[in-house]
This record gives sequence, structure tokens and C-alpha cells, in this order.
Amino acid sequence: MTDVTATVVRLKLSLLRNGLRQSGGRRAAFVASAVVALLFAVLQLLGLVLLRGHAHADAVAVLGAAVLALGWAVMPLFFPGGDETLDPTRLVMLPLRPRPLVRALLAASLVGIGPLVSLLLLVGCAVAVAHGAAGYGVAVVAVPLALLVCVALARAVAAANVRLLSSRRGRDLAVLSGLVVAVGAQLVNFGAQSLGSAGLGRLAPVADVVRWLPPASAIGAVHSASEGSYGTAVLQLGLSLAASALLVGAWARTLTRLMTSPDGSTLQAPDAADRGRSSAGGVLGRLLPGGRTGTVMARSLRYVWRDPKTKAAWVTSLAIGLIVPVFNALQGTGSVYFACFAAGMLGIQMYNQFGQDTSAFWMVAMTVSSARDAYVELRGRALALLAITLPYTALVTVLTTALLGDWPRLPEVLGLAFALLGAMLATGAWTSARFPYSIPQEGHRNVAPGQTGLACIAIFGGMVAAALLSSPVIALTIALNVSAGGEEWTWLLLPAGAAYGATITWAGLRMAAPRTAACLPEILLAVSKG
Repeated sequence: MTDVTATVVRLKLSLLRNGLRQSGGRRAAFVASAVVALLFAVLQLLGLVLLRGHAHADAVAVLGAAVLALGWAVMPLFFPGGDETLDPTRLVMLPLRPRPLVRALLAASLVGIGPLVSLLLLVGCAVAVAHGAAGYGVAVVAVPLALLVCVALARAVAAANVRLLSSRRGRDLAVLSGLVVAVGAQLVNFGAQSLGSAGLGRLAPVADVVRWLPPASAIGAVHSASEGSYGTAVLQLGLSLAASALLVGAWARTLTRLMTSPDGSTLQAPDAADRGRSSAGGVLGRLLPGGRTGTVMARSLRYVWRDPKTKAAWVTSLAIGLIVPVFNALQGTGSVYFACFAAGMLGIQMYNQFGQDTSAFWMVAMTVSSARDAYVELRGRALALLAITLPYTALVTVLTTALLGDWPRLPEVLGLAFALLGAMLATGAWTSARFPYSIPQEGHRNVAPGQTGLACIAIFGGMVAAALLSSPVIALTIALNVSAGGEEWTWLLLPAGAAYGATITWAGLRMAAPRTAACLPEILLAVSKG
């Protein structure tokens, strides 16, 4: 048992060391992230220590432990490649029994920056509520017990989903990380503002429930012991101990099943798969126009659904495009014009249209022999984007307007959003032909090495150009709002903005088509570098 544990721990250290040897950039990134994480943990530790004696220190400490456990539970799902030892199926050919392997992997899980940061945070939570010898005595047991529950929870979740996470379709789950980060940041911001105005007392009702949920119950035990409620402290420690035993037991059973059963997670009955493809293709075919336009739209929409990088970009844009206007409206600090942010975020998807094809773009290039072919290709891609963007922009605008109660401005905001969207489609089509760049299929990079400057020119330059192209509608909006009696005519901005957006989109596609047809070899070379 000891030899297996020591070997697996050395394996974990070797994986970390060898990963840092790959390049100087990777070493610099690791050192920088480690320094930032440890600095954050130390500052949180000091903040929690300074919180000692505050009336609601126990609520902050208990909820802090619960949030930490939640992070341990979800991180393996969003970043399955962050720790190679999370996949026990790599050891399936070795003569190892499940129980020694569980102990070895559990010990290996405690090696790294993440466990050290978690330990510092848990120590801070315990110190914030510990008073007297009894409180500190329980804290000595509660902190490692809470860390054990966090690690066991992460391992149990990862083992239960390892078949999914190791498949290509399962790795698409990491797409949700952008959504979680975006939503989480706004929720934290919203919650911080709410606490700033109402005080920490609002946490007390939630903390009264969470203090009985492991591993937060271990920190709750420290507070109970400090208050002299020794029976309650023992019960809360028992809950965390029972949770750790159940999680380790569930992990061991899952590990046994993984090591002894074949992988059928990605298999599908051929007839069922064929029926699913036939049904999906039939429904999509009936909704889309015929000819090359419909074919291009179907291909683009399938990229959005199936390609991990394309899906990640769309999910992030959809989330942020909704979060920024809605959360600002909920906080009472927003404007109905923030709804245009949704059109801007989705309009970015038009930039670098050929990069998402990567080396497969040669199949598209073989079908383009004239400017007319290039125009139809670009038009199909723009229509596929509009199929999602137009209803989404309208939905976000109506929702933001409803939250602010500023219904008279709905037509002009929609007109502005449609004009901005049209300008971004126009500039996106042109920059896709003029400044194409490759999107690597592996890893988290969205730009191939050496093409970062090209991507910045394409995106930021195109956005500036889109803002300038939208200026006539913006100027008309300002003029109607500042002139006497002009507000009675602001409803005209909706049809005017929609017509302007459609016209500028058509013009942009027409201008980009000859460039696309003439530069197909250069575009293919640029997008194939990743």
C-alpha cells in the first residue's frame, strides 16, 4: 500500500515537472498563476483572521467552506485536462486493486497549488470562528476533514463522469466554463453590491442551513465548540466524517467498475444513429432555403452545435450578451441601450468565418470559382448567423426594456441594434477575406501562434469600422431625442435601422466576395496553420 501511494505521488510530481519542461512560456504561466493563486489565498486568510469577533463571522466562514466545496465539485467537469491523474482508466492495465489505488490517488490529489490554496482558505475559515481551547482543538480536526471531503468529492465526480469527459462529445462540457465564469462574475458582483447595502446579516439565514451540510459542517463544528455546544460540534463533525466515508466508498465502487468494464459511453446503435441523423437533416432541410445557400446555412449551424471551439464562442457570446444588459437593469444602474451589447457580442461571430473551417476549408474553396460563388457562400454564413442573432437580439432588448419599464424607447433601441448587427456582418465578411487566421482545435487557444496580431487587427479593426458604419443611425437617434417634438418620431428608427442594417450587410458581402474569390489559396494557407 505504501509503495503504491508513494509511486503515484511521485508520478503526480513527475507529471507536473515534465509539463513545465515543455516550454519557457508554460513555466512562466505556471509560476504566474501559482503566485496569483497563493497571493489570493493569503489575502483571504488575512481577511478571515481580521473578521474574528464580527457578529456574522461564522456565516462568512461556513458559506466560504461551502463555496470552496462547490468549486472542487464542478472544476473536474469544466477542466478535465487540468490533472492527468483524474482519469484512472490510464492505469487500467496495471495490476492494482481498487482500495490501494483509491488511497494512492487520494494522496496524489493533495499535491498541487489547488489543495494548498484550499488549505489556506479553510484555515482562515476555522480561525475566524475559533475561540478558546475547545474551538482550536476542533479546528485541528475540522480543517483536514473538510479538505478531505473536498478532494473526495472532486474525485468521485470525476470518476463518475470520466467516460464522458474523455470522449470528444464529453469535452464539449468544458464549453460551459465560459458561461459559468460569466454568470458567476455577475452574480458575485450583484451579491457584493447587495451585501454592501444591507450588511452581512443577510447571510445568516442561508448559513444556518449550510452549516449542517458537509464540509461546511466541519467549520460549523468549530463555531459550535467555541460557543460551548459540544454535542452539536460532535454531530457536525460526524456529518463531515460520514460524508467523506460515503464519497470515498462511492469513488471506490465507481473505480472498480471503470477498471473492470468495457467503455460503451460513446457507442450508439447504428439504426438509432441513422434515424437521428435522418430526422435532424429532414427538419433542418425543410426550414432552410434550397440550393447552395441552404447547404451553407446547414453547415454553419452544424458547426455551432458540433464544433467545440465554435460552440464555446457562441455560448460565451450568448451568455455575456444577456448578462450585461439584464444584470445592469436589475441593479438599477443600466440603460435600455445596453441591449445593443447583445447584437455586438453575436456580431463578432461573423469575423474570421473561414478560420472555423481550419484545413477543411479546401473543400469549400473547391466549390468557389467566381465572385458569385463567394457571395453566395458568404451570404449563407451570414443568414445562418442571423437565424440565431435576430430573435436573440429582439428577446434581450424586450427583456431589458421590460425590466427598466422604458417601453417608449423599444423601437429605437431595436433599430440601433439591427443597424449595428448589419454593420458587423458587413465588416466581418470583409475581414474574414482580408485577415483570416487559424483557430487551433486542441487546447484553449483561439488563435494559432504567430497570428495574434492578425486576429487583433481583424476583430478590433472591424469593430471600429462597424461603429463608424453605424454612425448615421446613431446620429439620427441622437437628433430625434434632443430636438423638440422629435421623440414622437423615434418609432421610425426601427424600420430605418432594420433597412440600413440589411443594406449595409448586402454591400459588405458584395465587397468581400471578389476578395474572397481572388485570395482562396492565401485564405486556405492562413486558416490551416493551426
